Amino acid sequence: MSYDQARWAEDDQYEPLLSEKFNREVEVDAPLPDDLMRDSLELPAPSEPELARHYTRLSQMNYGVESGPFPLGSCTMKYNPKFTEDLAALPSASVHPDRDPDTVQGTLAVMGRLSAYLADIGGMDAVTLQPPAGAAGEYTGVLIAKAYHEANGEDRPEIVVPDSAHGTNFASAALAGFDVVELPSGEDGRVDPEALDAALSEDTAALMLTNPNTLGLFERKIETIAEMVHDAGGLLYYDGANLNALLGRARPGDMGFDIMHYNVHKTFATPHGGGGPGAGPVGVVEELAPFLPTPQVREVQDGAGEGDSTYELYDPEHSIGKVHGFSGNWLVLVKAMAYIARLGDEGLTDASAKAVLNANYLAEQIDYEIPFEPFHHEFVASAGEQDAAAVAKRMLDHGVHPPTTKWPEIVDEALMTEPTEVENKRTLDQLAAAFDAVAAEDEETLDAAPQRTTARYIDQVSAAREPRLSWQALGNEE
Repeated sequence: MSYDQARWAEDDQYEPLLSEKFNREVEVDAPLPDDLMRDSLELPAPSEPELARHYTRLSQMNYGVESGPFPLGSCTMKYNPKFTEDLAALPSASVHPDRDPDTVQGTLAVMGRLSAYLADIGGMDAVTLQPPAGAAGEYTGVLIAKAYHEANGEDRPEIVVPDSAHGTNFASAALAGFDVVELPSGEDGRVDPEALDAALSEDTAALMLTNPNTLGLFERKIETIAEMVHDAGGLLYYDGANLNALLGRARPGDMGFDIMHYNVHKTFATPHGGGGPGAGPVGVVEELAPFLPTPQVREVQDGAGEGDSTYELYDPEHSIGKVHGFSGNWLVLVKAMAYIARLGDEGLTDASAKAVLNANYLAEQIDYEIPFEPFHHEFVASAGEQDAAAVAKRMLDHGVHPPTTKWPEIVDEALMTEPTEVENKRTLDQLAAAFDAVAAEDEETLDAAPQRTTARYIDQVSAAREPRLSWQALGNEE
């Protein structure tokens, strides 16, 4: 399948900025000091058709989750249903976060119920909605572990992290002041109990673990792992990145995890990426609940009648304090609540079934080797003799977004693939066709890719080391 992104060019340039196309000068009249004023100001003034065409052209120059499949492994880039956006846009959802709790009982009720739903889904006893992203949830969980040990009079300076873990695990532990002990994977891609035993000590504060892990593999010895960590006096932390594989089937709390974060953008379909607001709620077992961030929401029976209650904010006894403003990113949480309520128990269980089914179906169709099996919601194939980054760029020419590449490093030329539960057989076949077409292509074709996209080959190393973060910076260099 061939594919061409739109290239809206004028004089060999991409679609200009609005300010470059439709500027008009307007007079400025404001009661400000002269040294803060300009005599005039240029502002874009497009007509409605011009404005609509401008943004439509920009959308056609890019690839997004509404363009087609987006199988970035572990990132879980899935389609976000529009009904959650509609709910978050309701006037009644536009609540100032600093209003008196007595005047926002509906808001607190939603937060309280969402906390209860998440606790039940994860097998936790209490949940904070405050962290604004998954990585922020990790950091919050690590701070809770630190406060817990300090309250017990213990100095535990180390956190153990598997070598296949998300990079944010290492960063969150280090940011909280811990020394990171990297745990090598066993030959089967899972945690090696012997290696874990060697890594654990009286200095261990926690083991951070993703289950299934980034290879899509379930930790079959999870109960043994939990027992080992607890016997050493440490806590077991669950990275919720791969919760999609477990919904309605297994709960981290039942496996022995003490702390977990939820990526609501991955699991419960709030928008992902783009630098906008997110949410990474954190759940804990009862013993750790007093250390949660402040404020927390709780239900209070008012005695007016059966089922009648109000909600209040309170400060946990040994709270680590705030990790984000107010009670978290409210509208993102509304979307998560709506998604959970719409799907219900059966829908969430069905979502995990489809996530696993889709990954396994896709893997059976492609020509690339998959070193580690059996996997669940995602798999890591190897590009073999091909360069994984070149494979990814070439897949763009076939009309699909590529998988995550070069990671985890325990697979050579890794192609980490997660089709998610939202894709149907037709889309999975489209993905498989793209994989197989690229697998059969020669090195010269791959090195020249992509050819059919708006932007051609990008120097990712220079982009990372010398980023140009604004249009003005690019113009100044030229």
